[in-house]
Amino acid sequence: MTATIALMTMNTPVRAITGVRSDSPCSTSWTRSVGVAVSAMPVDYPLRPVLNHYDRPVPDALWFTDEPEACELLARDPFALLVGFAIDQQVPVQKAFAGPLALKRRLGTLEPAKLARTDLEAAFREKPAIHRFPGAMATRVRDLAAVVADEYGGDASRIWRESADSDDLRRRLSALPGFGEMKVKAISAVLANRFGVDLARSIAPSHPTLGDVDSPQALLDYQAAKRAHKAAMRAGSNA
Repeated sequence: MTATIALMTMNTPVRAITGVRSDSPCSTSWTRSVGVAVSAMPVDYPLRPVLNHYDRPVPDALWFTDEPEACELLARDPFALLVGFAIDQQVPVQKAFAGPLALKRRLGTLEPAKLARTDLEAAFREKPAIHRFPGAMATRVRDLAAVVADEYGGDASRIWRESADSDDLRRRLSALPGFGEMKVKAISAVLANRFGVDLARSIAPSHPTLGDVDSPQALLDYQAAKRAHKAAMRAGSNA
């Protein structure tokens, strides 16, 4: 029998969701089903002792950028994670994944329905600019917000929570604005390795990705290895 966790933020109650897989993430937007009923508990950290029997702990943060608050937002808000991946193009990883928090601070929200109705370009252009291509990325994020609002009721986690199988998950991710094959594989690695989403495991690549990053130092190591690999590839092509 499935029981429900009802989560609350410090100020705002979050609706409980039943039937969620036990390996799906839990935070202000991410909920889990467990064998006991837990209600009205503070979100994230106080909840962890109750959930310590899960295969993979819920991360406090995704260390893809330099600001801890931005890393924590990526871990607790599925739409913020999508936005980070959507704008992770032609800028450093740290710059891209700092973007969701910067956008939230400038707009006061990351609610997909509201972003879908808002011209985001001014927020992207405000100095320091969120991206080196603010116009294009503002359009991309607005389009992404519209898809999440219209097709998933504003809950980005439904993309993976409600996927029928790995092929369905791949199809859903590939349909998101700005998500080509490489990004689909990269976010699948994060879902599989950091949040224990089983359906994402067969999509994730075997080579190192952001899904392997679990600390600030791990991010630096990943980037160094990536640069070394690219240098070796260039050397090989010039030989």
